[in-house]
Order: sequence, then structure tokens, then C-alpha cells
Amino acid sequence: MTSLSFAGVLQAADAIAGELPPTPAWSYPALNQEVGAEVIVKHENVQPTGAFKVRGGVAFAASLTGADRTSGLVTASTGNHAQSVAYAARLLGAPAVIVMPHSAAAEKERATRLLGAEVVRHGETMGAALDHARELADSRQMRFVSPGDEPAIVHGHATLYLELLRQHPDLDAIYVPVGSGSGAAAACLVRDELAPDCAVIGVQSAAAPAAYNSWRAGKVQEASCTTRVAGVATSRGCALPLSVMCDRLDEFLLVDDSSIMSALRLLGSAAHTLAEGAGATALAGALHHDCRPGRIGVVCTGGNADARELAELSAVPTLAAG
Repeated sequence: MTSLSFAGVLQAADAIAGELPPTPAWSYPALNQEVGAEVIVKHENVQPTGAFKVRGGVAFAASLTGADRTSGLVTASTGNHAQSVAYAARLLGAPAVIVMPHSAAAEKERATRLLGAEVVRHGETMGAALDHARELADSRQMRFVSPGDEPAIVHGHATLYLELLRQHPDLDAIYVPVGSGSGAAAACLVRDELAPDCAVIGVQSAAAPAAYNSWRAGKVQEASCTTRVAGVATSRGCALPLSVMCDRLDEFLLVDDSSIMSALRLLGSAAHTLAEGAGATALAGALHHDCRPGRIGVVCTGGNADARELAELSAVPTLAAG
């Protein structure tokens, strides 16, 4: 498996520069008061697909051979990676097939189709969908795209942390939502070069702890996946991100789904930000963390809230007076 490197991150940054402008990162007084720390929110919810994963798709597209572009791409996803690959395929004029588990939101299927991809529903978990995607890639002689084990994708994801730490190099910690682990590994790659004193803290739903269990065990693990948060709903760890996370991730937190939904509402009320569940997971981790430092970064990785998540916004929390 090809290794990950900071040089690869810089190459990815060059590849996406003409397609994706930098996203904003700033703080909100009301959110700072609620969290009890200065919080810099990195807004990946404003990307053209509504999520940070488009960075990986664009960087991946730039790395493909002519044969890959001709044969087309196959992957599996609950939504944001799906749109990323579909977006990349559209840039290339290549066909794309996306396998989604039956649990994936209808809104995300529709968004993926509108980008020109064929969507196939299969399986109840991401693990089952991934296995079927590999079978389709073999039978149709298309290029299989792993959500977590493609170096160009991880390097593309890392560009958001390149932007964040160039603008805010004095952060004490960055909280990163974890599904496959590509974002956490990406953050470690950049932190090691630009801000070695900044902690990188992974946050995952306790109802889908495959990456957490893999990190603890030091090898890829599978786990039950019952979370309601689609963007972190993975049932199997990924070897490539794990190769970085094992030695370089400072801490890994598990939070329950109700805490993630509370963070989603808080982003809406205190940071004027529409987030999906996965996009609020980093903030949920920061709120849950007993040893939270004084100046932190949280990444709102996406704003593709489904109907159930939008309904959660009706219960807006009351902000502290002051």
C-alpha cells in the first residue's frame, strides 16, 4: 500500500487549487461561551457538494491514469464520499457507479444521481455495500475507489488542515470526526509539519466504533454499526489511515448519538451553521472532553443534513445569558 506524506498533501493542494477555493475558518462568541474555549470552526459545509470529501475526489481525479478514466469508477458510500466520487467522475467525463446501503438517506442518493452517477442500493451496512462495490468493479472492469485506502483521497482531505493550520497555527488541539479515519490521518500529516504541539483528537460515534477499535487494537477491526449519524456509519476500519493514526493520533473519543445531535443544534444556534450529524461530531467530542484545552479547532465536515437531522434543529438549545 502506498504510504502517506506531507509532500503528497502539497501535491493535492496544487491539484485542487483551480477547482476548490479555501473555505472559511473563524470563531463565534456565543459558541465560545457555550464550549468554554475559543473555538475555530472550519466550514467545509460550504463546499460544492456540501462536504469536505470533495477535496479527496478532486485530488483523486488528478491522479488517475487514462485507462482509469475510460473504464470509470465504482465505490460505496452513505452519501458524502459518493458525491465526491461522482463529482470527480463528472470532471473527467467518466462513468461512476455508487453502491449505497439501504440505510443511506434518499436525499443523498438524489444528490449523487444529479451529479451523473448510477446508484445501486445493496446491503444494510457499509461493509456489505463495499463488498458489493468490489464485485461490481471486477465484473464491469471499472476502477474500485476505496473510501479510506486511496492515498490521493487522504492527501486531498488533508488540504483542509493545511488551510486551517496555515491560518491558525497556534491551535492547542483539533477535533476531527472519524468514519473511515481518512480525516484524522490527514490532520496528523499536516499537524506534524506545521504545528507539532497541536493535539489531533479523533471523535467517533459509540454506536459505530470500528475505527476506534482498530486504533486500540493496532489492526483493522470490524464492529457493529447502529449509529443514526450517516457520515460516520462505518462497520470496518481502513488500513491506510490506521497506518498513520496508530502512532500519531493523540486521543480518540467516543460520543453517543444524542450528544452529536445536541452539537448539531448548538452549531445552528450559536454558529449560524447548518451541519449534518457527521459535521457536528467534532464539536460533540470537544464538548465531551474533560481535558479540552483553551484554543481549539473543530471541523464542520459537512452540511448535508437529511430530513431527520433537520427535524433535530427544532429543539434549539437555550444559550447561556451574558
